[in-house]
Amino acid sequence: MQVWPGRAFPLGASYDGAGTNFAVFSEAADRIELCLLHDDGSETAVELRETDAFVRHAYLPGVMPGQRYGYRVHGPYDPARGLRCNSAKLLLDPYARAMSGRIDWDEAVYGYRFGAPQTRNDRDSAPHTMASVVVNPYFDWGDDRPPRTEYHETVLYEAHVKGLTMLHPGLPDELRGTYAALAHPAVIEHLTELGVTALELMPVHQFVDDHRLADAGLSNYWGYNTIGFFAPHNTYASWGDRGEQVLEFKSAVRALHRAGIEVVLDVVYNHTAEGNHLGPTLSFKGLDNPSYYRLADDPRYYMDTTGTGNSLLMRSPHVLQMIMDSLRYWVEEMHVDGFRFDLAATLARQFHEVDRLSSFFDLVQQDPVVSRVKLIAEPWDLGEGGYQVGNFPPLWTEWNGKYRDTVRDLWRGEPRALAEFASRLTGSSDLYQDDGRRPLASVNFVTCHDGFTLRDLVSYNEKHNEANGEGNRDGESHNRSWNCGVEGETDDPDVLALRQRQMRNFVATLMLSQGVPMLGHGDEFGRTQGGNNNAYCQDNEVAWVPWADPGGPPEPFLEFTRAMVRLRREHPVFRRRRFFHGRPVQGTHDELTDIAWFTPEGEEMTQRDWQAAQARSMSVFLNGNAISEPGPHGERILDDSFLLMFNASDRPREFVVPADHGRQWEAVVDTVLPDGLPADGDRKVYGGDRITLAGRSLMVLQRPA
Repeated sequence: MQVWPGRAFPLGASYDGAGTNFAVFSEAADRIELCLLHDDGSETAVELRETDAFVRHAYLPGVMPGQRYGYRVHGPYDPARGLRCNSAKLLLDPYARAMSGRIDWDEAVYGYRFGAPQTRNDRDSAPHTMASVVVNPYFDWGDDRPPRTEYHETVLYEAHVKGLTMLHPGLPDELRGTYAALAHPAVIEHLTELGVTALELMPVHQFVDDHRLADAGLSNYWGYNTIGFFAPHNTYASWGDRGEQVLEFKSAVRALHRAGIEVVLDVVYNHTAEGNHLGPTLSFKGLDNPSYYRLADDPRYYMDTTGTGNSLLMRSPHVLQMIMDSLRYWVEEMHVDGFRFDLAATLARQFHEVDRLSSFFDLVQQDPVVSRVKLIAEPWDLGEGGYQVGNFPPLWTEWNGKYRDTVRDLWRGEPRALAEFASRLTGSSDLYQDDGRRPLASVNFVTCHDGFTLRDLVSYNEKHNEANGEGNRDGESHNRSWNCGVEGETDDPDVLALRQRQMRNFVATLMLSQGVPMLGHGDEFGRTQGGNNNAYCQDNEVAWVPWADPGGPPEPFLEFTRAMVRLRREHPVFRRRRFFHGRPVQGTHDELTDIAWFTPEGEEMTQRDWQAAQARSMSVFLNGNAISEPGPHGERILDDSFLLMFNASDRPREFVVPADHGRQWEAVVDTVLPDGLPADGDRKVYGGDRITLAGRSLMVLQRPA
């Protein structure tokens, strides 16, 4: 076999049409062998003799796409110094563009779960672990263009590749649960009819199952257990894992783009699947443990702000380089449109405390590729001071956990929720305005993958996670949920009607709020997980979306959700780019303020009204003449005006329509109705009218511009 010196850049395996360049970083290694794996179980070892800045490299002519490979690192095994080299382990390439196979924990548990080497010449580990794969980078993207949907027009839809598509009756069996299913016309049609503009995919970076879950007959369904930051997860491919997963993912992105739907990836750069000091040695540990991980004062152990056993070392230039290389790769080569960063506060822990100006954010800010896509932070981790909602740099948007909590509190009837609810409804200026950000910094959500589904939020007071095998100890215990009087499933028509109304209240509130709305997959169908609020290990019907019959009549709640997304899309007053000011609109003859708050009696809210412990009802006027952005030709945008009437108390409440804010109105939303949409004959409302809202309901009145 010919071996040429090759290049130290780029890292990973790079195929150029004639052969493949291999490059891998390790400062800890004495020497590194590249092992080419053959289908008969044998391997060919090639020592990487060329070194530049601790990067070992070689070019092998004739090595083609589909070739499986790994590395064996010869060097010190000394956990007391944080070193865990072990040539008995076949290691994955941190920069592998694809990975093949799976870990056989039954055979590999002692060789992989524990770090100590058995024998230096033991190469039996290869059949029991995964392998890196050389990938063909060439793909016909055709006329693919990123949709580049602006935040104020964005509707996010959080989804799991397998969970979204596994039960879809309109898909061929062989496509269900795969990237190809995302590209199927039946799935894309549903997303476009719903009004989704961006699909936020739960982790698709290559991940592995935990040994503990495998022993229990479960799996890491959610995928927050990454081992390959450049490789699409192989089991989501419908037709192979020797690079086919890359082609299939690219094809899905291309199809979604043609439908105008962006692809945002949920990425986990805060930790890896190698766990703590008892975890497996799969890649980073064996290559250069102290360069990749945040070690404790005793280097045998790991600092853990993620709850997974380890945290990546965010002040290491090699970790930062890997993350930035990964982000650029997914934008430039895989054409994705943005990222949602799991436990993003960990990325800010350059030393111990959270620092929003850490090196990672500096790198993102100046990067000409990454800085131009959607960047969404999950603004917390499990470490000290880790709850950082509102504290990320101006380039970033954030999952607004305070929005979720406040909206849940209001509709379940908590006291003193009204004032904070007003802030969340109008874009959370208390969190984002001081540092120059706008309402669009807030990603608003009521439910997500972590916690109850929307239906379970109104059906359960307590979590029911017994199926996870942890004695119901896992998952959040304080859910801010309300079961409407009965725990779990019921046939009581009054309870069922109240639950449906509460679900309409949540979806309507979400779409009427300033910021960027996010729906959870299947919530539009009323998906239930049976009260399981931590379905991370449930790769089954518990967590999969139960699709409605595509040939049957539309379900009322699905139609209502579509109608609320459409109302938001058609009226810019619900998706302003700037905060309200509470002042009359400049440059017009309109003497009304851009926003006004009223008691149910039609009087403007006072400080005493806001602070009343039992106040759970109010109206808010949104002035359609106050849209502050100019149109495409510099003209002022005018919209209809709206009066939003909220009654979160459990009793009917009479509301007065303010007479001086409009003479004639039309009711366009009424969540007390089974479909939430008033009939044409019931829509006329006049200034000064008195309207009775049922307990726990909202109504939207519209006044033409």
